[in-house]
Amino acid sequence: MAAVKEPFNLIICGVGGQGNILASGLVGRAATAAGYRVSLGETYGASQRGGSVMSHLRFSREKEYGPLIPGGEAHVIAGFEPLETLRVAGNYARPDAKIIVNTEPLYPMAVVLQETEYPSVNKLLEGLASLADQLFFINATELARQAGDPRVQNVVMVSALAASGLLPFDRQYFQETAEEFLEEIPEKNRELNRRAFSAPVKLEQWQKSGK
Repeated sequence: MAAVKEPFNLIICGVGGQGNILASGLVGRAATAAGYRVSLGETYGASQRGGSVMSHLRFSREKEYGPLIPGGEAHVIAGFEPLETLRVAGNYARPDAKIIVNTEPLYPMAVVLQETEYPSVNKLLEGLASLADQLFFINATELARQAGDPRVQNVVMVSALAASGLLPFDRQYFQETAEEFLEEIPEKNRELNRRAFSAPVKLEQWQKSGK
C-alpha cells in the first residue's frame, strides 16, 4: 500500500466511450469506504466518442480539497489509452509519479482517416517511463474481451488499480464496493462486470535502461 500523502492525488484518464466516469466513481466509493474524504472533478471535451476525458480524485483524512489537481502534482495516473495517458502525464505527473496504462490504442479519427500516424505503443511506453518513477502496463482491453466485452476494460482497469498497491487503502474496499455496484446495475450486465472485476490482472513493470 502506498505511503499516505495529504492529499493523495489520482488521475484516471481516457477518451470518450471508455467508461472513465464510471471507473472514477468506483474508486471514489472505495476510498470513501476506507474512511477518506474524496474530492472528485471531471474534465472532458467531446466525450461521447474520442474526446479527452479526465477524472481528478483527491483523498484526504484531514479535510476536503478542491477537486482539480494542480499541474505536476498527480501521485498516480491510471490511463485507459496510451497516447492520451502520455498527454496527461506530461501535464500532471509528479517526478515520483506511478503510472498504470492500458496498452491497447483507441485510434483518433485523424489516424483512421490516414491523416496522421499513431505512434508505436513501445514509443509511447518509453515516453511514459521517462515521466514516471514507475510505469506499469497491462492490456486491459484484451482481458475485457476475454471476459465477454472489450468495453468493460474500465472495470478491468479498476481491478488492476485496486491490486497495484499504489493507493493509500486496501483492495478489500474495492471488493466491498464492487458488490454494491453489481447490485445496482441491470441484472443482465452483472455477470459480465463480475468477470471483469475478477479478470486475472497481472501488471508488468517497465524496466528503465540502466536499472
